[in-house]
Amino acid sequence: LGALGAWGFLVYVLVFMCTSGFGVLPTFAQAVLGGWIFGLPLGLLGALAGFTGGSLIGYAISRLVSRDRVDGIMQQHPRAAAVRDALIGRGFWATTGIVTLIRIPPNSPFALTNLVMGSCKVDMTPYIIGVIVGMTPRTALFVGSAAAAAATGAVDIQTFISEGKGGL
Repeated sequence: LGALGAWGFLVYVLVFMCTSGFGVLPTFAQAVLGGWIFGLPLGLLGALAGFTGGSLIGYAISRLVSRDRVDGIMQQHPRAAAVRDALIGRGFWATTGIVTLIRIPPNSPFALTNLVMGSCKVDMTPYIIGVIVGMTPRTALFVGSAAAAAATGAVDIQTFISEGKGGL
């Protein structure tokens, strides 16, 4: 666990959960931090735990705030309901697949996606599976890149790039 130890790792995960869950910081930046500080295996584990917890926080807030309002809007706009049902109303595996595909792109807005999934009442189990499976590849890329940069002895990523170690 390095110099920060188990408590530092736990603090990292909890801060990641809260800042991503409330939409304060982007997940990729926090994943880079985890890779830089904890290396690939622990950084990836911490980032996965952090964004999974953060997605649950955002989902819960969205469900609490939206309640049944989105369902009411969908009743007034049948086309919107048809799109929602096509995306998340076709069963466990189809919903899991859609959530996974939505989470794969690195430019997918994390907090906004939590809001939409929660307000549309996506079932919790396919939601969590889709979040973890969909975000793992991009998170591993960010964490692994930062871990590799830190392993060179650079003091920070800017130095790593400016000294030519991270140049193309």
